[in-house]
Amino acid sequence: MKKKYIIKKNYHINSIINEKRSIANKYFIVYKKQNNIEHFRFVVSIGKKYGIAVKRNKIKRQIKSIIYQKNNEIITNYDILIIVRPTASELSFQEIEIQLVDAFKRAKIIKSEVIKNV
Repeated sequence: MKKKYIIKKNYHINSIINEKRSIANKYFIVYKKQNNIEHFRFVVSIGKKYGIAVKRNKIKRQIKSIIYQKNNEIITNYDILIIVRPTASELSFQEIEIQLVDAFKRAKIIKSEVIKNV
C-alpha cells in the first residue's frame, strides 16, 4: 500500500466531515465522501482520551493493517475518515477487525455488501 492512499491535509479532512455522511457504532465513527480519484484514500483520527501515545499508535497500525488486507473489497472512489472512540481500547485485534468491517458494511464502503444489495 502506498502513501497515495493516506489523507494528510486538514482541508481534505474538513471537507469529509462537512459532507456529513457518517455511520457509527460503539467503537468507530466512519465518515465517507466521494472523490474523483481511481483509488480510495483514508485517514485515522484518535483522541488523547484513548490512552498514551503508544496505545494510540498501536491501534492506528492495526487499523491500517486491516484496511490493507481489505484493499480489494473497499470501493475505490471514496475518501474515508475513521474516528476511534475511547471504548475501543478494550478490543483485541480480531474484535477491532470485526467492528471496523461492520462499520464499513453499514456505510456501504465494501464491494461485497453493495453487490448483495443490488
